[in-house]
Amino acid sequence: MAAWTRVVRTFTRKYSSASTEGSTHSKNAEILWKRLSFFVAFPAIGLAMLNSYLNHQAHHHDERPEFIPYDHLRIRNKSFPWGDGNHSLFHNRKTNPLPDGYEE
Repeated sequence: MAAWTRVVRTFTRKYSSASTEGSTHSKNAEILWKRLSFFVAFPAIGLAMLNSYLNHQAHHHDERPEFIPYDHLRIRNKSFPWGDGNHSLFHNRKTNPLPDGYEE
């Protein structure tokens, strides 16, 4: 009976929580991932956010593109059910042209 239990123990699967409980390997892995998170991942996210912000500031300008009345854009087969029927629900006078051009 003792030999049988030894064989069963060798073929049973050891889950990660059971096999590394309290071992130095798990503590070292925890420290490694904590350090990687704080010293690599968070600064990389911060640099990506700064890069995105600076690129947005460099390309941000108040000039809007020239209006070209293309036939396939701003088609109104049916008027909108609000307002005068020509403005979309989230219409912005500075950036969204109407079919005949900008409002201002």
